[in-house]
Amino acid sequence: MNISGNTIFIPGATSGIGLALALRFKDAGNTVIIGGRRAALLDELAQQHGFDTVQLDTSDAASITAAAAELIARHPDLNVLIAMAGIMHAEDWHRAEGFLASAEQTITTNLLGPIRLIGAFIEHLQTRPDATIMTVSSGLAHTPLAFTPSYNATKAAIHMLSESIRLQLADTSVKVTELVPPLVATELMPGQSQDPNALPLDAFVDEVMQLIEAQPDAHEILVERVHFLRYGEARGDYDQVVAALNGGHRDVTA
Repeated sequence: MNISGNTIFIPGATSGIGLALALRFKDAGNTVIIGGRRAALLDELAQQHGFDTVQLDTSDAASITAAAAELIARHPDLNVLIAMAGIMHAEDWHRAEGFLASAEQTITTNLLGPIRLIGAFIEHLQTRPDATIMTVSSGLAHTPLAFTPSYNATKAAIHMLSESIRLQLADTSVKVTELVPPLVATELMPGQSQDPNALPLDAFVDEVMQLIEAQPDAHEILVERVHFLRYGEARGDYDQVVAALNGGHRDVTA
């Protein structure tokens, strides 16, 4: 995707990576619309930063459909969708009560949410001469963290979904780009923003924007910190990467 001149919708952009990207894209010369569940927070961010906003719940199919219709009517030049929203929970798979509800919620939000978002916008995006779908996976799509099985699985699915729809959409104007974060200092999990091993949010977004500008046709946006997880199998040290990741070395998690 081009670094500027777009009209970009980022659901789940009221905090963390989503909000940081929204601010950087706006500063780079894009029109940015953010989405989230809390109307008061959306109003606050609109007043502070000049975003357009739409209220939606990415775990609710009807909410996504309604928000998409509203946005397409309001912004017919919308050409970039960044499917940002996601949740991450620790789970214990020794017994059903330790994981089942969490797994269902994680799959609904992290996998069905992006699928429904893409479904709501895909026909419109194909009418734009230069459009992009940016999915958001994780280093954990490639190396599992033991206590977040459902999160790992949904991000692995997002990776393969991205690979697959990129092939299908090759005959259209829609590019598919996958953003692959490492452990970033956000509140995705409790205390994560204070983890000394987490990549500072500003440093992560700086590198992401540099990569997008330098490689506008890239299939994956991979900051240097995530290469350890992304390429373990290709390097032939996958078992060592898994052991390091699950041995207390949170600097390599996502």
